[in-house]
Amino acid sequence: MATIKDVAKEAGVSIATVSRVINKSPKASKKSIESVNAAMQKLGYRPNAAAKALVSQSTNTVGVLVGDVSDPFFGTLVKAVDTEAHKDNKHILVGNGYHNEDEERRAIELLINNRCDALVVHSKALPDQELVDYAKEVKGLVIINRHIPEIASRCISLDNHKGAYLATEYLIRHGHKKIACIASNHEIEDADERVEGYLAALKDNNISLPKSYVEHSEPSSDGGEAAMTNLLTKSLDIDAVVAYNDYMAAGALSIAMENGIQVPEKMSIIGFDDGLIARYTHPSLTTVRYPIQMMAEKATRLALSLAKSEPVENEPVMFSPTLVRRDSVSKLAG
Repeated sequence: MATIKDVAKEAGVSIATVSRVINKSPKASKKSIESVNAAMQKLGYRPNAAAKALVSQSTNTVGVLVGDVSDPFFGTLVKAVDTEAHKDNKHILVGNGYHNEDEERRAIELLINNRCDALVVHSKALPDQELVDYAKEVKGLVIINRHIPEIASRCISLDNHKGAYLATEYLIRHGHKKIACIASNHEIEDADERVEGYLAALKDNNISLPKSYVEHSEPSSDGGEAAMTNLLTKSLDIDAVVAYNDYMAAGALSIAMENGIQVPEKMSIIGFDDGLIARYTHPSLTTVRYPIQMMAEKATRLALSLAKSEPVENEPVMFSPTLVRRDSVSKLAG
């Protein structure tokens, strides 16, 4: 397979000249363009990203770190980044961090080593300071779904506390007072903030419940099933459930139905995220909309602007969640 060195030798020019031609540099002369193109055609050489980056220091790529691209939530994030990147004639490279410190670090290092023009990073496991250091190294790095005070203007986050508060208060307005919380057992700020929002809504409405009303599990449908099973096993008097996400809510809904608890007639359940699954459970899930597409679009535009040293607003961006009313919540029967 021909290399850039072979092309340079065939054309009788330097490797730097070949790179200028590949990158359509105005410094490339007409003669060198003709000779290099002829050499590439003869050798069947196809320029790769590394060759293009030799002169421009750019690979025309945007790096994206997500938890797990197979999760529809992160699929939406990646698609939004890709759409915005294409508007700037760029493509994306995607790394999975799996909410694991080592995996997140390894993925970020790979994206940086591939000289991505900008980075949109969804990191939950790495310490704040390490992400601050990466931000100092890569001017086009933006953090999504996390707020770090030292680099607040480069963070796109969601008010998770407000989202859980809205969900809990909505149940209270429908007459519910024995409200359980199915929480994520991942040690991430989202999980803590949503439990705090739930507790704050109870407190503000003078509702006091034992700690046993909060059950932690994996943030999946299986985790929701396990958490709901544990709540029922405790023989707690429960008339509603606030779940960490729609998957956990769907799992809880399944267990409730298996145990003869009609939703929403006997128990209301509310999710978080407004993912596709929320529309197709029966009954469909009332939930809190997580505007991840808008957030990812904003993060990508900011990252690209920072990478090009364009002026940007020097202030943090926090999105607000909104309530989506469907069929899994109803007024508590008197």
